[in-house]
Amino acid sequence: MNRMGFRVCLVVWGAVFGATACFAQKKATAPIPPALRAATKLFISNGGADSGLFPAPFSGDPDRPYMEFYAALEGAGEYTLVSDPSDAELVLELHLTAPNGPSEPSKFKGAADPLPMFRLTIYDRKTHYVLWALTESVDVAFTQKGHDRNFDDAISRLVADFARVRHAQGPVMH
Repeated sequence: MNRMGFRVCLVVWGAVFGATACFAQKKATAPIPPALRAATKLFISNGGADSGLFPAPFSGDPDRPYMEFYAALEGAGEYTLVSDPSDAELVLELHLTAPNGPSEPSKFKGAADPLPMFRLTIYDRKTHYVLWALTESVDVAFTQKGHDRNFDDAISRLVADFARVRHAQGPVMH
C-alpha cells in the first residue's frame, strides 16, 4: 500500500470510528432518592381498582390487590408495615387500573377489552412528594384460573420491582 492509500484508509477508518462514537447512545443514569433506600417503615394505601374487574375477570373483590400486596410485603420480612401513615417513612399507594385496549377492530378477539395493570406510587411521607412509581401489567388469559394466576404473578413482579429499586447499588441505569 502506498503512502496515499495508507492516508485514505486512515481517514476513512477515523471517520467511521468517529461517527460510531458520535451515534453511540450513552446509558442514562439517575440517582435513587435516599428516602426510598433508607425507609423500612411503610404504610400501604389502597388506591382501589377500576370498576368492572371483580368478580370477573378476577375472582374476589376490589380489595384483593391491596390484601395480596400487603401480605407479600409482610412476608418479605424486611419492612415494618404500619397502620397509620404518620408512623411511616414511605406511603405506597396501590391502584389496579384497566385502561381500554386498542379501539380499532382487530383479528384478535377481545382486543378492545381493558388491559389491567397495577400502579404503585411511592410517596415520601414527610414531604408528600412522589419518589417513584412502578407499573406491572396483568397478562391476558382466557380462563378464570388463568386470570387469577396472572394477577398473582403481576403482584409478585411488583413486589420484586419495589425490592429491586430499594436495593439497587448506585444510580438506576436505563
